[in-house]
Amino acid sequence: MDLERLSAALEPRETIRRAPVELRGLAYDVQAVEQGSLFFCVPGMRADGHDFAAEAVRRGAAALVVERPLQLDVPQLVVVSAREAMAVAADVYFGEPTRELQLAGVTGTNGKTTTCFLVYEILAAAGRRPGLVGTVESRIGGKPRKLARTTPEAIDLQRLFREMLDSGDRSCVIEASSHAIELHRLDRARFSALAFTNLSQDHLDFHETMENYFAAKRRLFLSGEETPAAINVDDAYGRRLAADLRALGQERVLTFGRGPGADLRPDEIELGADGTRIRLGELELRSPLRGAFNAENLLTAAALTRLLGVEDAQIAAGVAALKGVPGRFEVVDRGQPFTVVVDYAHTPDALSRLLTAARELTRGKLICVFGCGGDRDREKRPLMGEIAAALADVAIVTSDNPRSEESRSIVDEILAGIEGKKVEVELERRSAIEQALARAGEGDVVVIAGKGHEQGQEIAGRVLPFDDRVVAAELLDELGAGR
Repeated sequence: MDLERLSAALEPRETIRRAPVELRGLAYDVQAVEQGSLFFCVPGMRADGHDFAAEAVRRGAAALVVERPLQLDVPQLVVVSAREAMAVAADVYFGEPTRELQLAGVTGTNGKTTTCFLVYEILAAAGRRPGLVGTVESRIGGKPRKLARTTPEAIDLQRLFREMLDSGDRSCVIEASSHAIELHRLDRARFSALAFTNLSQDHLDFHETMENYFAAKRRLFLSGEETPAAINVDDAYGRRLAADLRALGQERVLTFGRGPGADLRPDEIELGADGTRIRLGELELRSPLRGAFNAENLLTAAALTRLLGVEDAQIAAGVAALKGVPGRFEVVDRGQPFTVVVDYAHTPDALSRLLTAARELTRGKLICVFGCGGDRDREKRPLMGEIAAALADVAIVTSDNPRSEESRSIVDEILAGIEGKKVEVELERRSAIEQALARAGEGDVVVIAGKGHEQGQEIAGRVLPFDDRVVAAELLDELGAGR
């Protein structure tokens, strides 16, 4: 593609050293620059892309998108925001893929991953050949692929959409993170429908306040043409969002929830040890997913796919097809007489929901192993300590992903929320899990929270192999818990 075509789409405020250039790729990471690339000098939180422009040119960048002119002898498009320009350019360069690909988005604090897996199965049951972009994995042409972020940068994301179309996918469901919304990664993603799950404390290291966090989520529903929206009105922020959209005259707002004000409200809900049953008029959903929070995920998926025009029979078939989601209330069974659950819950609300659901399965003690990630929202640490101490019979505080922080300092902040209640501390995560399993007896439930599907533990800049599910299985075998 020639640079002039992209320049027309970007409408730069200045063009330096205008010249004919045939572009062979787009890049925002200097390590990804190849001969003929257009390099975007994006200012970041830790580094500024302008500082790497000279190296990008040495590596073969044919032109630059900059926010200030640089003393380099290549064409430069000077724009107000290189990050915003990146989304526009990526959409144009990859042929505006979401004009063809039916795109469904799920946003909120908790429930995004499971809801997306449900929607994927529903779209597959409807014959819509879906792709998937999410935290656990992405799927292109039915094949899984690992991604570094829940929602990739705009160049990577638009490339994925194009690859989906080229591989035969005709729809896609994507987790829309608040970081991605705020950082313009989802600009030019044309959604056919959106869903809002809930909002609770998380990412305040980035957004600073809950109002800013909500504003980022709200922006997704207002960014472009009127997009049909499925909104959980059991959540206070969901009620605000639905009211805002209707006040702005948006007609296709489908609210859902268990409360009397919801458009889509269950006639019956059964939560059992073997799964969940929900009746919505003539539509009956049966799923092996357990817990009240998964009932909410089922409602979200049903509401979203109805907005996409999926028939009820296909919704029911898709829901039944999903047997589980990696690291989301995932049971580790080695024949032991107690239940072991691994879950990604890493926010106060998610931990509360998780332990409440686990309590429903418990005939004995509820034992919880958890920690909090380093270099992330510190305000939630004492809240999670308080919740674990209140809802579990035994709480063992340990290391999660400490990143650049000291594990002991993170644990101390967790313990600040626990007053007058005894909890145990074991900084080494494997040892903490071993202690929990060794203390469990018949009818007990052990919950290992915080990391879920993750296969590594980030400590001081290194990611060491660590999978809670694998570790739990190994320890159960060593303890002879199944014999």
